Amino acid sequence: MSSTRGDALVVGGGVIGVTSAFRLARAGWRVTLFDPSPGTGATWAAAGMIAPGAEISSGEEENYRQQLGALSAWREVSRDLYEVTGTELDLCENGTLLVGFDASDRRLIDQFEGVAHSFGAKPLRVLREDCDEMFEDVSAGIREGLFLASDAWVDPDQVVALLARANDALGVDVVRQQVLSASSQNNQVEVTTAEGSWRADVGILATGASPLPRGVAERVAKAVRPVRGTTVRVRGPDRSSRPMLRAYVRGRSFYMVSRPGGYGVLGASSDEHQDILVEVGELQRLLRDALDVVPSLESASFVETRQGLRPASNDLAPFFEIVQDRWAWSSGHYRHGVTLAPLAANQALGFAQSLS
Repeated sequence: MSSTRGDALVVGGGVIGVTSAFRLARAGWRVTLFDPSPGTGATWAAAGMIAPGAEISSGEEENYRQQLGALSAWREVSRDLYEVTGTELDLCENGTLLVGFDASDRRLIDQFEGVAHSFGAKPLRVLREDCDEMFEDVSAGIREGLFLASDAWVDPDQVVALLARANDALGVDVVRQQVLSASSQNNQVEVTTAEGSWRADVGILATGASPLPRGVAERVAKAVRPVRGTTVRVRGPDRSSRPMLRAYVRGRSFYMVSRPGGYGVLGASSDEHQDILVEVGELQRLLRDALDVVPSLESASFVETRQGLRPASNDLAPFFEIVQDRWAWSSGHYRHGVTLAPLAANQALGFAQSLS
């Protein structure tokens, strides 16, 4: 670790904020992190996929380009976390199997394949008769799919817990209060909560879909909107040694990320709402799609649902906007927050170092 470089404030305790705090502290900054309840926003609901291949979408080529370095960045974070905490981060690199439920869904697979090739990706067409183990627990009517070998996953719960331990070991001060205002003057940044104020040399805003504090909110050029995502947690079939599973089901997207022991994360519910609630119809559709693709989920036990609000920019691309010279706003990560967290943290560190 280098010698102390200065003081840094990080506003927001989701995966972007805590990873940025870790990277800054690891580089020798004295860091104060502000969040009333760290790790309980979009990160809490995330499945933890690091999936540049499976996340390819028409019109989002820049998003894909940014994600290409994510897996190697997560490997570096994993090594650093082990050095600080003595605990290894589970980083599962089994790839993704993408399938279509019916004939129209298989046409969507064909379209996806075309877009992927135009981006320079190389998904592999696989047949069940040749790779039966990949299709374990998948509906017998699904006979083929695309394999995206470079995709991986982490468990966001473990990520947040390990980062909290590491940040504590590195002396990061966590203030469980909401930042009401933020400003910059005389080569310093300042934040104010209901209980006090803090100053530092540099500040990072990692507030996700939450509103920015007064003082900086009026000065930003970018904007984000909240997009609600819901995941369902079950205990059932264990596909943790198999690729992550994604599917088109009657035109809708579905995914299943299986952890060791049969803990499964089911998702792909996404809508333009900012109310944290579970709608019965949306839950029913998600579970119906899950059972159609993975029939053995019929005997799975229900654990919980989780909801989070993801920050989406107007062009759906993440950004790192410098505000008031010594503040930077890291946001717009949308459904890629976990994927891009180490890269966003590197941006935060680079910004801080440019001012030191």
